[in-house]
Amino acid sequence: MSRKILIVEDEAPIREMLSFVMEQHGYQAIEAANYQTALDKVTEPFPDMILLDWMLPGGSGIQLAKQLKSEEFTRNIPIIMLTARGEEEDKVKGLEVGADDYITKPFSPKELMARMRAVFRRVSPTSLDEPLELDGLKLDPVSHRVSAYDRPVDMGPTEFRLLHFFMTHQERVYSREQLLDQVWGTNVYVEDRTVDVHIRRLRKAIADNGHDRFIQTVRGVGYRFSAR
Repeated sequence: MSRKILIVEDEAPIREMLSFVMEQHGYQAIEAANYQTALDKVTEPFPDMILLDWMLPGGSGIQLAKQLKSEEFTRNIPIIMLTARGEEEDKVKGLEVGADDYITKPFSPKELMARMRAVFRRVSPTSLDEPLELDGLKLDPVSHRVSAYDRPVDMGPTEFRLLHFFMTHQERVYSREQLLDQVWGTNVYVEDRTVDVHIRRLRKAIADNGHDRFIQTVRGVGYRFSAR
């Protein structure tokens, strides 16, 4: 499933160029030309990263970054600031409000992609094929096996995908709609409550060693995977 990148840039040629680069590298590009449109597009399913211009009609990129980083459902979305401003003070200001990186115009697509990959590694350091482990619970995406303290754990393919998503996205609350989009995909019609059924099956599968405690229900919101 391709990652979704929100491009917030008021200059159409730059915005279109960035969209083209994103699509060339397998990302899904979403565009916004001003502050309010960008805010409107940060909704479920949330973007996986935001490329955010400093100067925008209707507000500044700094204001937008500050707002997104202050709200529970958007604070973990990585942001790379794009700007012609190269002064150290401006860079510090961007990072202080929560931006994950800063790239000064003009920049090459190669540099931008390298920065994006570096940020993705920091916020989600495990690759899709890398074995995952948490307190004795192990998942190997390559062999498609799950074990608890080296004992095999049986589960269906949907529960496996759900567990893999949870283990690579810990400490963040996801609504049923977000889980449907991330685990089932956008082209499949499934009822929201189907998520609850598979959550129960997954909890049951990993319950023998108490690992079901990792899947936490956040009342009125959704689910979180956490060892806390």
